Formats: sequence, structure tokens, C-alpha cells
Amino acid sequence: MKYVNADHALPQHLLREVQKYIQGGLLYIPKPEGQHTRWGEKSGGRSYLAARNHSIRERYASGISVAGLAEEFCLSCDSIKKIVYGRKQA
Repeated sequence: MKYVNADHALPQHLLREVQKYIQGGLLYIPKPEGQHTRWGEKSGGRSYLAARNHSIRERYASGISVAGLAEEFCLSCDSIKKIVYGRKQA
């Protein structure tokens, strides 16, 4: 999330109105309803993890051990088990 100075972003009359409620602090302004994105959709993190987890499941199915996958992907054995045995996510 990027910090934006209200002096540069808001008209003076609106800035004065906001200052009646908060001065010198940080204020989070949420997106309007319906414009929310899920975690990692903009950055690509979600698709990266989905591809990684798919690869882990495939390699496990081909016979690679949990310990071997943990070392290869730099994850704990418990994390690999959650990916392999857990519910598959898109």
C-alpha cells in the first residue's frame, strides 16, 4: 500500500472536512465494494504458489518423498504434507 499525502490527493474543502475527524495520522480508505482483489492476484504471487503446489503434487505422485520435496522446495515436511494431502486449490 502506497502512502499518499492528502494535501496532494484531496480538494481543500474535503481535506478540511476530514481534518475535523483526524489530523496528523494515517487513514486507510478502502476500495469500493466489488473492486476488491484477492491476495496475490495483482502481484502474481497467487498464480506462482498455485503452480508451485501443482508441481509438488505431481512430483509426489511420481514417487518423490515428502522429505525430498521439502529439501527441493525449501519448505518444512509439514508444509509439503499440507500441500500434498490437503484440498487442491485453484
